[in-house]
Amino acid sequence: MTQSVTDVLVADDQAMIRGGLVALLSAEPDLRVTAEADDGRGAVAAVRRRRPDVVLMDVRMPGTDGIVAAREIVRSTEGRTAVIMLTVYDLDEYVYSALRAGVSGFLLKDAPPEELLRAVRTVASGDALLAPSVTRRLLHRFASLEMRDASVELAALTDRERDVLLEVARGGSNAEIGESLGLAELTVKSHVYHVMQKLNLNSRTQLAILAYETGLVRPGHDVSVRGEALGAESAARRGSGESA
Repeated sequence: MTQSVTDVLVADDQAMIRGGLVALLSAEPDLRVTAEADDGRGAVAAVRRRRPDVVLMDVRMPGTDGIVAAREIVRSTEGRTAVIMLTVYDLDEYVYSALRAGVSGFLLKDAPPEELLRAVRTVASGDALLAPSVTRRLLHRFASLEMRDASVELAALTDRERDVLLEVARGGSNAEIGESLGLAELTVKSHVYHVMQKLNLNSRTQLAILAYETGLVRPGHDVSVRGEALGAESAARRGSGESA
């Protein structure tokens, strides 16, 4: 059986880093670099031409920065192209802005190569991924936010779609959600798609943010961390009584 190949675009203004990423990805039989860009505007234009499955995007680039470019890519492709943000800066404002833009992953540039490769494969499969340190800091941000009212939008969801939304916010992959709810993985994908359509969102991370911002999910209460996926406190933390 022919192995499926994930097309990747690499956007970074530093030629040495960009070249290293291209070499790393190109060495994998299931990954293929189809384009490169040295700024956000170039990344957006390349996505329009090549329609890659995944974009690795530096946050800070001259001209159009990575977050602005990511927002345009997610919007213009309706989430069909997943974006992973790469940065040396572990700063909350970047994380929150990137997630609101609809990116599917956020990794620091000091992550080991195998973690980056796993991230590309994870978001290409339709799941979302964050570095564990980023997840914990993000949840502190959510804990202090004033809840917003999205009752009208949420009322459009069926009971099953609401269940899926909660599982997405818990950080579950499609396979994990299917196991939890007794659904086939393809059925979960269909539910996630319809929830995005009804809520006018383009990514799983935007769904998770809405669940937190509306109070459907509260950090430190009924949500658990699943490895590097978007989540809240771990079961071990809850059991020991340690705060996030």
